[in-house]
Amino acid sequence: MRPAYTALPLLVSCLLSAAASAAPPAPVVLLGDAPRPGVAILALAPDTTHQLDGEKVNADAALRTTFPDSAIELARSKRPDGATALTLQWRQIWKSGVALETAPQDLRPFLARGTLAFDLKVDALDAGGLMVKVGCGPSCERQVPFVLPGRAAQGKGWQRVVLALSCFARDGDDFSQVARPFALEGTGSGQVSIANVAIAPDGTPNTACADWRTVAVTPAKLDEAWSIDWWLPRHRQKLDEAQQMVRDARSPQLVFIGDSITQGWEKEGAPVWQTHYAKFNALDLGFGGDRTENVLWRLQNGAVDALDPKVAVLMIGTNNTGLRGDFAASTVAGIRRTLDEIKQRLPRTRILLVAIFPRDATPESPLRHINEAINAQLPALADGNRVVFLDVNRAFLAPDGTLSKTIMPDLLHPNEAGYAIWAKAMQPELDRLMALPRL
Repeated sequence: MRPAYTALPLLVSCLLSAAASAAPPAPVVLLGDAPRPGVAILALAPDTTHQLDGEKVNADAALRTTFPDSAIELARSKRPDGATALTLQWRQIWKSGVALETAPQDLRPFLARGTLAFDLKVDALDAGGLMVKVGCGPSCERQVPFVLPGRAAQGKGWQRVVLALSCFARDGDDFSQVARPFALEGTGSGQVSIANVAIAPDGTPNTACADWRTVAVTPAKLDEAWSIDWWLPRHRQKLDEAQQMVRDARSPQLVFIGDSITQGWEKEGAPVWQTHYAKFNALDLGFGGDRTENVLWRLQNGAVDALDPKVAVLMIGTNNTGLRGDFAASTVAGIRRTLDEIKQRLPRTRILLVAIFPRDATPESPLRHINEAINAQLPALADGNRVVFLDVNRAFLAPDGTLSKTIMPDLLHPNEAGYAIWAKAMQPELDRLMALPRL
């Protein structure tokens, strides 16, 4: 038996050497002089896909009823160098795109050092935005926002975009069966072309992406295509409003901080606001689309620096879930960081931390499940004195857990009746906190 033991280290060494020198996977060229055999080219619309078999396809018939003023067209052409180019034009639509679909691909060997690269020509993007997406298994896709780089590329001809494939991977994703390894989605209005789409085993990225592990706690402006024009001006306007209220001896005793649901107090909820909160010179610091990192940016850039309210009402996180698909733990980390920032900047203010509202029609909704997982962790962030947690979600739901469009017409944002329900459910705890002595 001795010779066998002697040979064992040599065998292990040979196996390790073979693994170390194993050839990297061959590049997957999805679109070159022509589409890779078996690749389907799809035009994407909000609720439909349309295969490009000839030179051009549009989604006009699918859009006509719901989006009569919108248009999506995808066309094929040849560049002078022989490469096939796909040109996407879209107008006044929240989702359009071009996608390349294949038989399921195993992209796991590419994740460590691989890249996704494509040629991009941006002809018009002043009123639109872009997002690059890669599938991550059945019913899974990950995205990299490309609004600012896309607008910067407008009018500059063909440019090579190289992204680390790891930009699209999170813990638990299954890249063993990827049927849609590339999509470029557009929103608003615009025109772009792509060519030479490939996944390579290596390469040097030239476009950065956020780290999904830290994005929710890293302060950032909201740079979505639909927010760029108004988000920063609203922030400046709110700074002026707060300072003017202080100068007029109307310093807010109550501040609401959050996203579009909070901003809705200025719109659908305005009558309810006047009844319940105007007496406190309340200030609405809700910004549509905000995620935790956007609230952090506003707080670090003066949002509450002029203020000394008795109570701040905070509800944030549903856009971490809906717009980006963050894990619950990531959103909770962002909420914790936001609470810390408020406590630092408003040392005499109590915080009423409100559970993220239910969304979608039924309890089975995946997005609602994520929000519920977040809410389950929020009581641990409250001490019952400086930070108080309040869950009013049952007030919105039927006994079977369904959410009615009579109070949230889009199954996300309350109407006036929904804001009245919120105010009534929150009032006892808010009254108690407003009556307590200062910290």
